[in-house]
Amino acid sequence: MSNPHEPIPAHDTYHPYGHNGGAYGRNQDGAGANRAALIIHTLADIAAGFLGLWILLYLLEANQGNVFVGFVHGMADFLAGWSQDIFTMKLEGLRVFLNYGLPAVIYLLLGHGIAARVRRL
Repeated sequence: MSNPHEPIPAHDTYHPYGHNGGAYGRNQDGAGANRAALIIHTLADIAAGFLGLWILLYLLEANQGNVFVGFVHGMADFLAGWSQDIFTMKLEGLRVFLNYGLPAVIYLLLGHGIAARVRRL
């Protein structure tokens, strides 16, 4: 277009950040990978959040009969079932912290690492 006031043809789309640029100049081909990475990242954060919340509720001696506390405890047991009793020490608070904290850290590291790898695809 030599004339800046010339209308854009109907079949031509406007790409302010490059030929195939979508939002912020990113190529639309990577949108699926970005979405998958976001889902992986979010799931890892949610899993670690449940585990961290259970550690906090346990250390603060939350009412075990409460429905919310029971739900969080159930989710934490499900998520950390593979790592239970790795650490067996006499201090109950430290045992809970380590047995639920280790999977939280692993979920965060793996989830964020995998999400970063998927974003590069």
